[in-house]
Amino acid sequence: MNKTQALLLLSLLVFLSGCGQTGPLYLPDEPPPIHVEK
Repeated sequence: MNKTQALLLLSLLVFLSGCGQTGPLYLPDEPPPIHVEK
């Protein structure tokens, strides 16, 4: 893995954790297991 891929993955994780109310880790009908305050 090169630096560009690592940065892209890191930014994706930050994005998902930042607005993870709806994300690929959660089923549409399930509430997110971790509530993120906005």
